[in-house]
Amino acid sequence: MFGSRQMSRFHLVLLCVVFGHIATAAERPNVLLILVDDLKPSFGAYGDTWVHSPNLDRLAASGMRFDMAYCNQAVCAPSRNNLLTGARSTSLGVYSLGYNFRRAVPDAITLPQYFKQHGYHSAGIGKVFHIGHGNVGDDASWSVPFQSDKVIDYVLPESTNGQLTKEQALFSNKPAKGLPRGAAWEAADVDDGAYADGRIAAEGIKRLQAYKDSEQSFFLALGFTKPHLPFCAPKKYWDLYDPKEMKLAEVTQPPQDAPSYAGKTIGELNQYKPVPDEPPLTEEMTRTLIQGYYAALSYMDAQVGRVLKELNRLELDDNTIVVLWGDHGYHLGDHGMWTKHTNYEQANRIPIVIVAPGVTKAKSRSQSLVESVDVYPTLCELAGLPTPSGPQPIDGRSLVPILKNPTATVRDHAYHCFPKGKRLGRAIRTERYRLVEWKPWAAGPESIEYELYDYEDDPSETKNLATEKPAVVAQLKKQLATHRAAQPVHDDSQKSAASPPPSRQ
Repeated sequence: MFGSRQMSRFHLVLLCVVFGHIATAAERPNVLLILVDDLKPSFGAYGDTWVHSPNLDRLAASGMRFDMAYCNQAVCAPSRNNLLTGARSTSLGVYSLGYNFRRAVPDAITLPQYFKQHGYHSAGIGKVFHIGHGNVGDDASWSVPFQSDKVIDYVLPESTNGQLTKEQALFSNKPAKGLPRGAAWEAADVDDGAYADGRIAAEGIKRLQAYKDSEQSFFLALGFTKPHLPFCAPKKYWDLYDPKEMKLAEVTQPPQDAPSYAGKTIGELNQYKPVPDEPPLTEEMTRTLIQGYYAALSYMDAQVGRVLKELNRLELDDNTIVVLWGDHGYHLGDHGMWTKHTNYEQANRIPIVIVAPGVTKAKSRSQSLVESVDVYPTLCELAGLPTPSGPQPIDGRSLVPILKNPTATVRDHAYHCFPKGKRLGRAIRTERYRLVEWKPWAAGPESIEYELYDYEDDPSETKNLATEKPAVVAQLKKQLATHRAAQPVHDDSQKSAASPPPSRQ
């Protein structure tokens, strides 16, 4: 998909650096940032070969796949703040869904804004930021008005009973009290353009065509909404999977000796019908939900493929850096948990793929630990931009050394967090272990508690080993102490972050 041509503008940039020439706007590498909502690293390129994901797989085969990449907080809005500001939640002090990061750091310079300041045309389509409870943009980040689309998108009347649903209202910044639940899945016999991701792809293609004509250096962010709930996708994608063959979670109980507040059950999922308010789910419903997740994933994959095909047809691929990023992982019944909002592996491990012409080699992969915040400085270095230094702390580290040498490392652990109730859970993930520190926000009777998991001996996180391995806990606590833990930046954020209404994720 990304072949080399006789002379690309990207290679010209490299020659200019060698001979001391300052690249012109026309010589700069473009950036195509593909953000995918609720995409866990569970598709063909990551070893799940039964998943129908030919376009994601081809993209991964064109550059470098990161196998141990982690988000910085496993929920949509904060995770996107982390990616687009290069700052972790514990640096920004923004942990909640309903709080605009600019109220915490008004002068923050976002990733697209930084490229815009350096002569790029920046544009965003779909779900890129997640500001408030809606799907809106950040005016300072874009050269043209941000173009949003629906996250909660139905085409069948029976899915909503002809009414505005609770989730549709919340994602449109409208009051949701008293509104009915919409369907958890939908398999309509419709064209791809009937749902948002088809429209996002179509608009992305138009933007690429315009950039080809103008020869303007661009930073284009496309935010695809699936496989986020509800699992709505054209029927042909549902037909790719047999619900009877869906692999069910082997471990369906929370980790032994873990704090009771550390996990979750079916929050967010139960905002849709016919999911019950409380567990358990029937096996039939479980299989249908897993089928729906992968049907929605395959639908999104096809839309990404349309965009990449056009990038190639326009001969822009040799001069365009492509990044694929999932905002967080996803529980599909493991530990009895669904969706995200935890500090466990399934909620925090993410896919990151980078294709940088002239830098990355095809079919390369890395086991190095990386974080969402690393994408910001990586793209800046690849584009030849100066190291960013803005009002917000840039916690990320450039991954260019790893792109050049897959065995290189830029950090010895990944760091993430998630708040629960009156506590903030901060986590260190090393190659072998994860330590989670649960510390109360304020001084009080609650004590600090720890979780420790050994992924060499217990990859499924069946038991909290914190009391059994005190020496390991002590060592990881030293690493954890090197990270800041900012208090929430406003009075409501502790409550909102601690107990976010599941419907708002």
